[in-house]
Amino acid sequence: MSVATEAAQIRDLFDTIEEIEAVASSLEVDDERRRRLDGVVAKTLRQAPPVRPVVAGELLDLTEKTVKAWAREGVLAIHSQEPRMLLDTVRLHEVLHLVADLRRAGKSRGLIDEVHRRLSDQSLLDRQDLASSLDEMRSGKGTVVRKA
Repeated sequence: MSVATEAAQIRDLFDTIEEIEAVASSLEVDDERRRRLDGVVAKTLRQAPPVRPVVAGELLDLTEKTVKAWAREGVLAIHSQEPRMLLDTVRLHEVLHLVADLRRAGKSRGLIDEVHRRLSDQSLLDRQDLASSLDEMRSGKGTVVRKA
């Protein structure tokens, strides 16, 4: 399959995902329908085939060399290495969002560092123990462990 055809297929998939995400985000956070739509998005992305770096480059508007470097740095998740490198579609979708946001904000240099920082921040925010601690702190239930 050609790079253009494969990129078009992945782009179509991501467009569909974006539509579902837009509907989900229009619902209240605690709405069961939103949780169900988020689950459909997650399941669809997990079932999508892995992506070749050259195709990811097309989608991200980066060179294949840059995409492979991002994969080696952990910004893009590698699905498999042999017989050729293939990238995880879930992470590619996430990075695609981040890169688009950064470019809209006028950022075009040092993207890898900024994307890496945002992914790291998000992984911390996704931790249940941190969310619980922040809730305790906001409600005044926390205990001061160390005074400044």
